[in-house]
Amino acid sequence: MKTTIVKLWLPAAALMFALAGCAGTAKQESTGEFIDDSVITAKVKSAFVEDKEVGAHRISVETFKGVVQLSGFVSTTHESWKAGQLARNVRGVKEVHNDIAVK
Repeated sequence: MKTTIVKLWLPAAALMFALAGCAGTAKQESTGEFIDDSVITAKVKSAFVEDKEVGAHRISVETFKGVVQLSGFVSTTHESWKAGQLARNVRGVKEVHNDIAVK
């Protein structure tokens, strides 16, 4: 009887530990969140490239748990504003921190 309980408990415990390793915390993303954030970052950068008013090569984009942070330097306040708007319009973006400086 003891052997049967151990045989059932061991795989269940191993599964619980494995799944716990994939969970995100406040300061660390889960694997799924990391992938989602990578897709968001790529879509924001693509939106910048497609737009004629935003200098995509001068703006850095980082995403953490759906929150996009923009940084870099642009020529006008309109360009900074436009970059923020483009980022907000990307699906999956929860919030945008626009830290772009105007030179």
